[in-house]
Formats: sequence, structure tokens, C-alpha cells
Amino acid sequence: MDKKPSSAKSTPMKRSSEEYSQIARSSNFQALLRAKKRFIIPFTICFFCFYFALPILTSYTTILNQSFYGSITWAWVFAFLQFVMTWSFCMIYYKKAQQFDQLSDHILKEKARDAL
Repeated sequence: MDKKPSSAKSTPMKRSSEEYSQIARSSNFQALLRAKKRFIIPFTICFFCFYFALPILTSYTTILNQSFYGSITWAWVFAFLQFVMTWSFCMIYYKKAQQFDQLSDHILKEKARDAL
């Protein structure tokens, strides 16, 4: 019975630790890890800086107490923008994850081709 390679769209196969080690050492897998790090680390840093800026700015400064429009202060605008940022990051990651899945599929197909 032929085993077909697993992908993001199928049920994963059970792999031995030796097979995983071989995949982890491959240049394509290392490229996938580098691509994910290049994407995830800057977005995480940006998220945490933006997220922690609100409590820091409201606790230690009065800069966000200025009126934006009527009785709405910049603190409310900043808080709303955190929701916008979170949804934006989710949509961006959703699109980028599709590219990561394609790279993963390519790695698994290469492994299956090498096993033949």
C-alpha cells in the first residue's frame, strides 16, 4: 500500500525520528524556518510594542489624555487601533501561512520522491 505524503490538506503520516531528522536537516526545511522567523519575529516585536504602549502611555504620561474629537481622547483611539492591528495581523498571517503551507508541501513531496 502506497503512503502518500502528508500536507496541510491531508492527514499527517507517522514518521520515525530518523525521518524527521533527515527532513529537519534538509536545505528546504531550513529555508522554511528562516522564512517563518523573518516574518514572525518582526510582527511579534511590533505587536508587543504597540500593545504595551497603551498601558505605559496612560500610566506614566498624559499624552493620550488630549481630546481627539469631542470627549473622545487619544487613549480611546489608540485602544481601538489595537483591535484594528490585531485583525490586520491575523489577515496578513492567514495569507502568509498559505505560502508556508506550500513550502511544507514541497518539502514533504521531495521527501516522498527521495524515498522512492
